[in-house]
Amino acid sequence: MMSEPPGRERGAEKLNWIDRRREKIRAEVERNRRGEYTVPTWVLAAALVVLVGGWLALIFLA
Repeated sequence: MMSEPPGRERGAEKLNWIDRRREKIRAEVERNRRGEYTVPTWVLAAALVVLVGGWLALIFLA
């Protein structure tokens, strides 16, 4: 019984990682098409900071 060289195991591991990544992306696209899209919390927080900052700038610089 011969074992595979370390390089081949590494290559197979990389292919498995790529397949898992593609499947995750595919699942996310399907969720988004069904309308299950959610905006990440950091995006909402950044939008809030921009809005409040703009509002304060308008008040104090006007």
